[in-house]
Amino acid sequence: MPSIIPGWVYTLFAALIVGTIIVSACSLVTVNVKNEAENQQLTNIDEYVATQSLILLTHTTQDNQSGTQFLDLPSSVGNQMYWVCIANDSSGAWVASGFGSTVIPSQPRIYIPVEVAASGIFISGYGRALLQCYCMNQTLSLTLSSDY
Repeated sequence: MPSIIPGWVYTLFAALIVGTIIVSACSLVTVNVKNEAENQQLTNIDEYVATQSLILLTHTTQDNQSGTQFLDLPSSVGNQMYWVCIANDSSGAWVASGFGSTVIPSQPRIYIPVEVAASGIFISGYGRALLQCYCMNQTLSLTLSSDY
């Protein structure tokens, strides 16, 4: 003898599907907001390193001496390790950053508007960031490293 499924079973099943869709959508939005916040924090770190580099370069050229500065960088972004590198190419000196411990410089970059020989990498979790600047034979050099 066939039985007829009551209407409330269909309603319960539909509510379960709609609830699953809503929870999944909220989770996806939360993850996207978190990723955007972490990327913004990396951009802020790049801007901070570029600004501190420019300040150190200005003091070095005015006094014609070397300078060293510890940078106040967070130990992690979110709960992830990150790296910051400074380098230069034919277009100028720049600062870049990314997540993880493998350094792969890419876009976007924050350019330092001074002609300088720049190099160095800082990986979070390996000491404090140390920025050094010196002038040798009329050439400014900027180095980023860890103090471990």
